[in-house]
Amino acid sequence: MPSSASPSTHRVTGSERVGPYTLLRLERGGLDPGNPGQFFMLEAPGRLLPRPFSLCLAPPGELAFLVDPIGPGTEALCGLGIGDEIAVLGPLGCGYRLDVDRPLLVGGGIGIAPLPYLAEKLGGSPPVVLGFRTEEHAEAAALLPGAEVAVDPVLVTELIGPGFDVMACGPEPMLHAVAALCPTAQLAWEAPMACGYGACYGCVVEIDAALKRLCLEGPVLDAHRLNGHVRYLVPAESAGAVSR
Repeated sequence: MPSSASPSTHRVTGSERVGPYTLLRLERGGLDPGNPGQFFMLEAPGRLLPRPFSLCLAPPGELAFLVDPIGPGTEALCGLGIGDEIAVLGPLGCGYRLDVDRPLLVGGGIGIAPLPYLAEKLGGSPPVVLGFRTEEHAEAAALLPGAEVAVDPVLVTELIGPGFDVMACGPEPMLHAVAALCPTAQLAWEAPMACGYGACYGCVVEIDAALKRLCLEGPVLDAHRLNGHVRYLVPAESAGAVSR
C-alpha cells in the first residue's frame, strides 16, 4: 500500500494524438514517477471509479500516460483539455527489474505504454520490437524511435531473437506466447482495478492455483512464476490502459 492512500490533484498540461491513442500530459507536482511498469490511478471525469495506467513518459515536471479510448472512462480522459484537473494516486504496484544484461523490450498494441519510460531508465537505447493490429495503431511506434515493428498478420513474437532479457507488455495471448519463448521474461499483466493498492480485491487473479492481488504482486511478474497459466477471476481489459 502506498505511504498515503489519498490522491492528489494535477493539472493537464497537454493532450496529443498518437495514432488512435491519446498521450495525456499532467503536471508532476510532488508525485514520484516510480519504477517503469508501476501504475497510477487516474480519475476519470464523470465516472465513479478511477482507471489504472502505467507511466509512459516522465519529462521534467510532467507525467505522461498513453490512453486508448475504448470506453466511457478512457474517452473522458482523452477529452480533457489543458488546465483541466484530475486526481491521481501513485506510483503503485511492482515494476520491472532493471538489473538485466541484454534487455529487449517487447510491446503489443497499447501495451507499448510503459516501454518509453522503461527504455529511458535502462539507458543506452535498448532494442525494441512492437506489434500492432493496423498501420494506424503502429503510428504509436514513434514513441520508441528505432523500434522494429510488426503489423498483423505478422506477430511480434517472430521478431524476438535468442539470448535477450525480455521485458514485455501487451495483450494476454501475446504474453503467454512470450513466456513460452522466454521463461526468464518479465511480463506486465493486467486486471480490472478499483483502488490500486489491495483494498478492493477487484484485481484478484489465479496464478498456479493461488489467488493473488495483481496490484500488489504485479503488474510485472516473472514468467517462471506462471508455469504457463494465469486465470483471471474477472475478464481483463486491454493491456497498458487497463480499465475503460
